[in-house]
Amino acid sequence: MSEESDGKLIEDSLIQLRCHFTWKLLIEAPEIPDLENRIWEEIQFLDTKYNGGIHNLLAYVKHLKGQNEEALKSLKEAEDLMQKEHANQASVRSLVTWSNFAWVYYHMGRLAEAQAYLDKVENICKKPSNPFRYRMECPEIDCEEGWALLKCGGKNYERAKACFEKALEGDHENPEFSTGYAISAYRLDGFKLATKGYRQFSLLPLRQAVSLNPDNGYLKVLLALKLQDNGQEAEGEKYLEEALANMSSQTYVFRYAAKFYRRKGSVDKALELLKKALQETPTSVLLHHQIGLCYKAQMIQIKEATKGQPRGQNREKIDKMIRLAIFHFESAVENKPTFEVAHLDLARMYIEAGNHRKAEETFQKLLCMKPVVEETMQDIHLQYARFQEFQKKSEINAIIHYLKAIKIEQTSFIRDKSINSLKKLVLKKLQRNALDLESLSLLGFVYKLKGNMNEALEYYERALRLAADFENSVRQGP
Repeated sequence: MSEESDGKLIEDSLIQLRCHFTWKLLIEAPEIPDLENRIWEEIQFLDTKYNGGIHNLLAYVKHLKGQNEEALKSLKEAEDLMQKEHANQASVRSLVTWSNFAWVYYHMGRLAEAQAYLDKVENICKKPSNPFRYRMECPEIDCEEGWALLKCGGKNYERAKACFEKALEGDHENPEFSTGYAISAYRLDGFKLATKGYRQFSLLPLRQAVSLNPDNGYLKVLLALKLQDNGQEAEGEKYLEEALANMSSQTYVFRYAAKFYRRKGSVDKALELLKKALQETPTSVLLHHQIGLCYKAQMIQIKEATKGQPRGQNREKIDKMIRLAIFHFESAVENKPTFEVAHLDLARMYIEAGNHRKAEETFQKLLCMKPVVEETMQDIHLQYARFQEFQKKSEINAIIHYLKAIKIEQTSFIRDKSINSLKKLVLKKLQRNALDLESLSLLGFVYKLKGNMNEALEYYERALRLAADFENSVRQGP
């Protein structure tokens, strides 16, 4: 048999495997450096009993970068860890690693080695109850798939949650499966905070995961944040203090504890924790973004204390906070160019600094992005519309982008704000010119969106009468 036909047979077998090469992980090229950075952070700073999977993902990322020799080293590390961590089920747990080995060797043109790993997978899958030659349905592999999807960003979170749900069907009390499900639920809740009527669902999974993993400080601090979201801050603080007292995963705990303190108003405490964590992970996108938010919060505190009229030292403090926030937001987007929320925070801070050119450049980048969450795109159009209205003094462009935000029909608080902002602008225009046909029509549209049909009809009719009068006057001529 020729080498070409051998390769085709091996490729047909590889497609049947369950591993990182067949899971359709949605990773954009600009996201790879940040993903690799976060993988290394997890390897170094997250205390977990389940380290094998992250080395598998690192191997896949190395392959994407064209570093197949390095990928093989990571897979060897994953294989060794599986033997130590899951000695009683090492062969099943190693199926993903062996499948990845087969794929990497295939891409390197080393077909004999690829076939050797395919044979290893086939030997484990040979069971009377298993109809597949190169794949096996089992909760451990569902779990591995879930962790890989969860690490690869928001586009993958729904699928990650489904994987952990499937794994839990076979073992409701499994601490690892429960942890994965709780974290994916928490992340999905975070995506939907701006959605009206959305019922958050991660609180119970987080409680369950903490009960099954009582020494996991990372889970406890996520539970603390979720309790804070639900107005149960005092109970959340108890879990937070437990997490901080535990030396487990401190770099991760500091990140989320800081978010808790910032939202509570203890911004100095938040900054203290974030700076400690930054010493360990100086390129962390999450840390730079959170530090930027803290400086933004301090700026707002001074503005509120001075009733928006800061002078002297207060003005100097505000300028310093703006510079620091810009530095950290710029660091975040430099390390992760697809981080839409950080780009939006950066654009707002450029506006605070009076740097309208850079604000415009940042908004133009944002308008070309395709966020996972529709509410993010609504917010981009809303903030750009405000920038056009209040800084650029372009009512036409402001109206265009308020309408673009509104036409994304996801019900959200941001969409409501866009409707109200459009209404204020249109009323302002009508005060200057009560016969403005476009403004009358837009006001009718706004009232229609709000469900006030009588007012909507009134303004539509006024617009139609005005249009008819104008047409008659044109026909009659001077």
